[in-house]
Amino acid sequence: MPSLKTFRLRIRSVQSTQKITKAMKMVAAAKLRRAQEQATAARPYAEAMDKILASLGASFKSGTGPRLLAGTGSDKVHLLIVTTGDRGLCGGFNSTIVREARRNIRALVAEGKTVKIFCVGRKGRDQLRRDFGSMIVETMTDLGRPRLSFGDAQQIATRVMEMFDAGEFDVASVVFNRFKSAMTQIVTTQQLIPPPAPEASTAAPAAAGGAIYEFEPDEGEILADLLPRNLAVQIFRVLLENSASFYGSQMTAMDNASRNAGDVIKKLTLQMNRSRQASITKELIEIISGAEAI
Repeated sequence: MPSLKTFRLRIRSVQSTQKITKAMKMVAAAKLRRAQEQATAARPYAEAMDKILASLGASFKSGTGPRLLAGTGSDKVHLLIVTTGDRGLCGGFNSTIVREARRNIRALVAEGKTVKIFCVGRKGRDQLRRDFGSMIVETMTDLGRPRLSFGDAQQIATRVMEMFDAGEFDVASVVFNRFKSAMTQIVTTQQLIPPPAPEASTAAPAAAGGAIYEFEPDEGEILADLLPRNLAVQIFRVLLENSASFYGSQMTAMDNASRNAGDVIKKLTLQMNRSRQASITKELIEIISGAEAI
């Protein structure tokens, strides 16, 4: 049985940890509100732009149109952008993204595809490096400090565009956590290059309306400016969704840690009281036995 001093030291240690987890929970909760508002505000614009470009891509004949829209005509080389956090203590936020990335990588390799990995975030790089280190071609860390901005997304988009223009991949997809609530994040894989073809239910109203669009200036000039911007917009949306998901997951994890620390403190206090009571009882028995012997 540990001594009373040992129990007191352990209780103080757990109490100190509980103070840290409570403080981290409050910080995450404060940052979550702003991140959630930014992610929610970015969704309509990003989704509408993605649908417009997907519809435009469907209007081109196979193999025609800008390469960013129509693709290279092949899908042999896939670039997988894995967006995780640079820090831990956030529950299963990073591990769920990496698990989905591993599943996608193994599925593509099984189909005979070549996979290249673009890691955004230190945690994803560290975990994927163990099994797929040879596939990692690019890494970016420490984005969003002190605050996440569109420039961070442009930095990633510029590097992806450079790789695409150099012919280093045919299809690019991103894996991230889509924010639903503080307790729920949905791991999502979204294709960025080329934009996925629209579903039949989405394309049907436009075809039925028979709308005719006139472009000024010409269509090619507009798309040349719009397509790289759309890539940055989609990546910015991914970063915002990830940021909100990170703080939601961290807040939940720190809340659970604080509760668990409270339970540990109660158990240690109970054990300490039992140990002290047993020590007192033992001393009383010794005193009574000594008195009876006299």
